[in-house]
Amino acid sequence: MRDFRIIDGNNIISRVEKFFAWQDTRRGSGLWPFSRATEGGPGAVCSARDDRGIAMRGVNFASQDYLSLSSHPSIIETAKRVIDETGVHSAGSPALVGNTSHSVALERKIADFLGMEEVTLFPTGWAAGFGVIKGLVRSADHIVMDNLAHACLQEGAAAATKNLYRFRHLDLEHCRHWLHTIRAEDTTNAIMVVTEGLFSMDSDTPDIGAMQDLCHEYNATLVVDVAHDLGALGPNGRGHIGAQDMIGKVDLVMGSFSKTFGSNGGFVASKTRAVKEYLKFYSAPQTFSNALSPVQAAIVLRAFEIVDSAEGEALRGALMRNVLDLRQKLVDAGLEVYGEPSAIVAVKMGSEGLARVVSRQIAETGLLANLVEFPAVGKGAARFRLQVMAGHSRQNIDDAVRILRQAYDEANVLLEAENAQPLDVVA
Repeated sequence: MRDFRIIDGNNIISRVEKFFAWQDTRRGSGLWPFSRATEGGPGAVCSARDDRGIAMRGVNFASQDYLSLSSHPSIIETAKRVIDETGVHSAGSPALVGNTSHSVALERKIADFLGMEEVTLFPTGWAAGFGVIKGLVRSADHIVMDNLAHACLQEGAAAATKNLYRFRHLDLEHCRHWLHTIRAEDTTNAIMVVTEGLFSMDSDTPDIGAMQDLCHEYNATLVVDVAHDLGALGPNGRGHIGAQDMIGKVDLVMGSFSKTFGSNGGFVASKTRAVKEYLKFYSAPQTFSNALSPVQAAIVLRAFEIVDSAEGEALRGALMRNVLDLRQKLVDAGLEVYGEPSAIVAVKMGSEGLARVVSRQIAETGLLANLVEFPAVGKGAARFRLQVMAGHSRQNIDDAVRILRQAYDEANVLLEAENAQPLDVVA
């Protein structure tokens, strides 16, 4: 897909047709596994249709609902009650009259949960990641960022300043190199360092304490994106910042509600009200977007209450048992997995061509799983990102492993039979 990111031609409409022709070639061969639509919600087993309208049903390891809260009876009851009380839409931007009693309570809950002073809510997690950077960084400032940081962080950085330095994934000394280089020449402007609590492509995590110490050393500000681990992992659901004893110690924490908390939306947690208020009026995704609806805010608040309870601990236990079971069974089946145990189990495929054929085979035999290929990961490093839920059964896991292994074998046989290299499968 990177081939079509930069396109030429003097007509904006017609010049996108080359991408569509390439995409439609894959679609016609059953090798376009994106843009599917589920029917009936993201359950452990669900029905879906691809963007040709072709229906399938199978075990679902493609949805982001780590603690299975989207179908939790208390979440559903909360949504119905708040809709009856308030309707379904917010009244405007949070800078105007978009706040509700539910959003104010949610801000307080998240701040207390993370040991921070204040929280600023955003309409999506993507908006929070983009907005915390673009809202606080100015053109003369500098950003030092993990090379595998999420697209919202990368694009926020690119929009904020040209002074962008990427350090090798999780490489603390390379991060130090850039900080030292910047401060040797510029002691006047600010530096923001950006990383994630859990990287979703490789399921690994940085040494957050060491990064925060490094930021203190060079008068830089650390932002940690906790979208994939908050609520689902760590002691009391505090993710890796909790596991590393960094609660209340990170400069800025941003996250998303869509992975664990049953709703769209995101947040930035800070240690001062000054940061909160500045983001409210100078971070465009916050200032110029309608606020979370009251029903969204109430759902997330109820989800945080569940996460921060004995029931939440039990759900995290069920999730981790499923994660460990899936990882072990994949290895036993001769498949390779990336990283450390988390709700994201990335399974190595290698070549893009092979992975695309596998994606077609699993859809036909009853498994929903997301293919990740270049440029989202390195060329020749295609993988399936299985997203585990607390509500998955042992049978769901057994079925997923069996289908994936069978599809992998079938894809290799097909490629060998055609006497073609995997990368030649699709032009």
